[in-house]
Amino acid sequence: MTTPSLRHFLDITDLSVAELGTVLDLAERNGLPKVLDGTGVALIFEKPSNRTRHSMEMAVVQLGGHPVYTRGEEVGLDQRESVEDVTRVMAGYHAVLAARVFDHSRLERMAAASEVPVVNMLSDYSHPLQALADVLTMRQVHGPLTGCTVAYVGDYNNVSRSLAEACMLLGAHFSLGCPVGYDATPAEIERLRTLGAATGARVRQTTSPVEAVEGAIAVHTDTWVGMGMEAEKAERLEIFRGYTVDEDVMGAAAQGAGFYHCLPAYRGYEVSAGVIDGPASHVVAQAHNRMHAARGLLAFVGGVR
Repeated sequence: MTTPSLRHFLDITDLSVAELGTVLDLAERNGLPKVLDGTGVALIFEKPSNRTRHSMEMAVVQLGGHPVYTRGEEVGLDQRESVEDVTRVMAGYHAVLAARVFDHSRLERMAAASEVPVVNMLSDYSHPLQALADVLTMRQVHGPLTGCTVAYVGDYNNVSRSLAEACMLLGAHFSLGCPVGYDATPAEIERLRTLGAATGARVRQTTSPVEAVEGAIAVHTDTWVGMGMEAEKAERLEIFRGYTVDEDVMGAAAQGAGFYHCLPAYRGYEVSAGVIDGPASHVVAQAHNRMHAARGLLAFVGGVR
């Protein structure tokens, strides 16, 4: 694998508007060059995952590379060895280092120390690979997203942050429906507005799920209790009561609106069974696109255009 210039992918905003379009196009292209032929890709998982592991391993294989899955306890970042030492050693074995971590700063430190591309498979701050799959799926279902409204109901978290960034870059308006205290801060809203200025994308926020989805062609949500939040479960279930994406909420969206969820999903909590298992749901295609999006991204950091 040869990279004309070193490109890390820690956040959606590491891509320009044009580059995001290129990655999405690569995700749908058949017969990509085997840019990883004869090389390895380190997949470091501090947090376990079904979709991330399978999608990344297969994306690497499809580009001719060899994925090496490594559990967090095997490397012990900042316990057995410093992040920098692990990074410098692994960069000598692999063409790409990808990590799924609790603390986003570890990815930033990896990128600062690495001589090969570093890819964010998830952090507490962002989930850019998921966002690539999200917008790829919406584009396939609804067509170009420019000027359309995409809604997110629930906790403004790593998933929704990356989705918002991707929508801003693609010129899609973004509408948030979040409870107070779990919403985007004024500074975050302003950051997104600045990001969308070049494409004409607007962002809005309300505490009402029904208001949030009005006019939206796509409605997204995520689990209310993420990994590592188990101690907050009872409190969160109470706070997010009323934020279930059910038939009434979907009925307030645009005609033909699709439902999206990054999975795993908990029926009866953030989404009703009737919605996620119904005809408006695209969650399986969305999950499958994790592999295609990852393949497109890895090809991009490998120099394919």
